[in-house]
Amino acid sequence: MALDVTFGVSTWLWTSPFNKETVSLFPKIKSFGYDAVEIPVEDPALIDLKLVKDALETNGLKPVICGAFGPTRDFTHEDPSYHQTCFEYLDSCFEIATELGAGFVAGPMYSAVGKARLVSPEQRKIEWDRAVQNLRKVCHRAGEFGLDIALETLNRFETDLINTAEELIQLIKDINEPQAKALLDGFHVSIEEPSIEEAIRKVGDKLIHVQVSENYRGTPGTGQTNWAAWKKGLEDIDYRGTISIESFTPNVKELAGAVCIWKPLVPSQDGFAQEGLQFLKKWAGE
Repeated sequence: MALDVTFGVSTWLWTSPFNKETVSLFPKIKSFGYDAVEIPVEDPALIDLKLVKDALETNGLKPVICGAFGPTRDFTHEDPSYHQTCFEYLDSCFEIATELGAGFVAGPMYSAVGKARLVSPEQRKIEWDRAVQNLRKVCHRAGEFGLDIALETLNRFETDLINTAEELIQLIKDINEPQAKALLDGFHVSIEEPSIEEAIRKVGDKLIHVQVSENYRGTPGTGQTNWAAWKKGLEDIDYRGTISIESFTPNVKELAGAVCIWKPLVPSQDGFAQEGLQFLKKWAGE
């Protein structure tokens, strides 16, 4: 059975941070056959909303807004000033999403990416509760904009808080707000989950966005990913959202260092985008 989905790609595949120059990628992304573009908001001040909105409309692309959560954006930090920084940042993301017509803001917004330590059960409970309390406030704010939030699991090397679908759905249950939804990224799932199908079924109708690459962050269809399991899981929950390719370029040193990509994964980033979409369309249509 064919999946009723649309396809997107993150501009992180080519460049970082998203700024005025990044919209020059939009015609190429559309020409490759994509329906949507993921816009990573690293610095909201760099995003020219009118320019981006016009480029989206001109090229017939839908936006997906993704947050970037570095060390200063940490809802689990003991210093409340870090929480305030994150609230202000997410407010900017909500404003961008609203203006561009996106329905949600996505990302691992519960904690700073890279905060991966072995902590005591007592400390983990403290940080979990901070994340829940702060994300409950975030949900209320998102609701004022008419938006949802799509919370993402990360692998154990990038966070110690939410690694699995089971942990993610527990977080969403503890937040207990209608705006709290889920994002699954195939790269992280390939590291942390015994069963792709079961992970998808666990998040169920909370799943509003999917990101994919190969198990090594390369072009979909060239690695060890169990694509049949992905399709079966998405069929089981009747997923109808966007499936986006998210990977990175080693040419942007700061970003490449953050995601530990030390060498080119493919001969061409354009080839990555084209061949990956060709594979995904065939896979989804079979």
